[in-house]
Amino acid sequence: MSWIMNRRIVFSAIIALAVVVSGHQQQALRDPHEQPETWLSKYGKQIDQTFSGPLAFSHMDYVRCLEDESAAFDIAVLGMPFDTGTSYRPGARFGPYAIRSGSRRQRATRGYSLAWGNNPYEQDTKILDCGDVPVIPFDNSLAMDQMEVAYSTLLARPLASNTSAWAQGAALAKDGREHPRIISLGGDHTIVLPILRALNKVYGPVSVIHFDAHLDTWGGYPGTVTEQSRITHGTFFYIANEEGLVANSSIHAGIRCKLEGIGDIENDESVGFHFITSDDIDDHGVAAIIERIRTRVGDTPVYLSFDIDVIDPGLAPATGTPEAGGWTSREVKRIIRGLAGLNFIGADIVEVAPAYDHAEITGTAAADIVHDFLSMFVSQGPPKPPNLPGMWSRDEH
Repeated sequence: MSWIMNRRIVFSAIIALAVVVSGHQQQALRDPHEQPETWLSKYGKQIDQTFSGPLAFSHMDYVRCLEDESAAFDIAVLGMPFDTGTSYRPGARFGPYAIRSGSRRQRATRGYSLAWGNNPYEQDTKILDCGDVPVIPFDNSLAMDQMEVAYSTLLARPLASNTSAWAQGAALAKDGREHPRIISLGGDHTIVLPILRALNKVYGPVSVIHFDAHLDTWGGYPGTVTEQSRITHGTFFYIANEEGLVANSSIHAGIRCKLEGIGDIENDESVGFHFITSDDIDDHGVAAIIERIRTRVGDTPVYLSFDIDVIDPGLAPATGTPEAGGWTSREVKRIIRGLAGLNFIGADIVEVAPAYDHAEITGTAAADIVHDFLSMFVSQGPPKPPNLPGMWSRDEH
């Protein structure tokens, strides 16, 4: 009897299954030739987030300009990862990486600054990140030549734009034509010597605006026994003066280092520099500092060299020779804005050593200053204070 019951149960289950199947439509097999929807068709172009993508300054176009001789630009960002001229803490060879990393929140599409009143990427000026000079870390004499040749190579390129990017560019050059301008990412401060050697071939002796806690005009250090060992990040201006690269119209800004004595100041003046101390900003104010710098360099070709240690180490700790009592990043940014319109032929930011950084605050500050350099290069004069709806008017007290 049990086998009859089992047959009935099985038969009932088959009938129930047939009813269920008949109540649903059969799904057609997928067309094997149908292509799945692609990223491009669904979401559009591949846009890097602020925290993603290749490491180029402010996500700008990145080209290895030294090998790609077709690369044209008006302004180039060039890394010089050299730090074997330091006298204290090394590590600035990682400076170009740190500055580019600090720039990741910046991009051309959001490059407008209220303080400058412009977006440097929207001024009919071609800006490229030209990568890094492959500087050898084992032979300083060779490294000096590599950096000079690299800078001269890019300086000789024709401009990318049809319109002049700089009113006095052609008039100040020996060959009567306008040359590109380069913002160098150091590296320790020694990189300025090969840069000045390259610039001298085009412009002759140049005025230098030197933001730094230190003079960098010393004649040498103990242990100097060869010609190459004379060249360090504290002696390069002295040697540049010996070679006739620096005009007697140069100036330091932010000086506060310890000295051997007044003789260091007398030597500094013989090298071609006047100086502004870090305390002068309290005694005279930002506007007076700007005026002193502009008066000193006048209408000469000007090179701006910015050592990150001019900023107080509480705000920029990642540097090889920190000195307490420096300027704030806001103060130096205001001074830089006040210098726009001078005959800038190039600029650098040096001595960023990220191994000593905290939360990337030094790299971030350095990247923002490079953005100021770009705005400074494309501005014909200091920006006027904006007067926009909702802003606190400068006329109100």
